[in-house]
Amino acid sequence: MKTLIVYSSLTGNTRKVAQAISEAIGGSEMAPVGQSPDPAEYPLVLAGFWVDKGQADAKSKDFLSRLRDKMVGFFFTLGAYPDSPHADDVERVTAELLRAGGNDVLGSFRCQGKVDPELLERMKRMLPPDHPHAQMTEERKARLDEAARHPSDEDLMRARAFADDIYRKALSAPARPGKAARQ
Repeated sequence: MKTLIVYSSLTGNTRKVAQAISEAIGGSEMAPVGQSPDPAEYPLVLAGFWVDKGQADAKSKDFLSRLRDKMVGFFFTLGAYPDSPHADDVERVTAELLRAGGNDVLGSFRCQGKVDPELLERMKRMLPPDHPHAQMTEERKARLDEAARHPSDEDLMRARAFADDIYRKALSAPARPGKAARQ
């Protein structure tokens, strides 16, 4: 089945996850979001992004909002813990965006990843001093230190398993009228 893997990566985290996913799905095509081929030719699209302000980064959000009638899996990296309510919200909002385009969302994968130091500095300068993202509490420092260790080899192994699962689901999904043909 023709599979497109599209990703956006600020610090390299999401690109690493995309590469692991590409390794798991032989013959897939992988490209950065701004350089991807037309997704119309691909029945299965796996889209990866970094989280910005609780959602996909702007380029990825635009790409995701233009997908129509595809089988889709998505993955994202974030500085927060992957089992956090914040990650739950990102997953929910992204799935809703994709379903609004008539896409079949086959699953998602979330991975903690290092945060861009420049982004941290910008937040510190732009936000009021009492804003949680402008302060470096011990808890936040511990979370950022943990985030810097990801994606780990274990994370990438789980990303490959996610890809295998999505691909199997896509192969066994029945064709629906108006949906892209399975190839």
